Amino acid sequence: MNKNVIRVAAAIPGIPMLINGIGFIATPLETAQSLGMELLTGIGLSTQLGDFTSFFIGTAVLIFLGAFKSDSKLLYAAALYLGGAAVFRTVAALFNGADMATDIIIVELVLTAWICTCAFLLGKKD
Repeated sequence: MNKNVIRVAAAIPGIPMLINGIGFIATPLETAQSLGMELLTGIGLSTQLGDFTSFFIGTAVLIFLGAFKSDSKLLYAAALYLGGAAVFRTVAALFNGADMATDIIIVELVLTAWICTCAFLLGKKD
């Protein structure tokens, strides 16, 4: 398969990550609500916006750099964050009384598998 096609495919999951990251800067209320959250106040708001913006933009940067440089290690790092989010959402539901966010978990797992597949294909030696 053509490496450029794989690179483009690898970059696609970075788009919603970047949109959410920018959303937490530009329209935090709407972005939080789109993810099933209410905005906190005070130091909690600072933590919420700082951590979520960092997560989404950091993941997007890893995806885009990994795709641009054909660097499977960067893509695997991005997949670690997305897959970790799915795992810890499940932990939150099982052990901390959070609602099970099945739809979001499925999206995170699909994107994780997508990125890992692209990383694997880019890492293969021709």
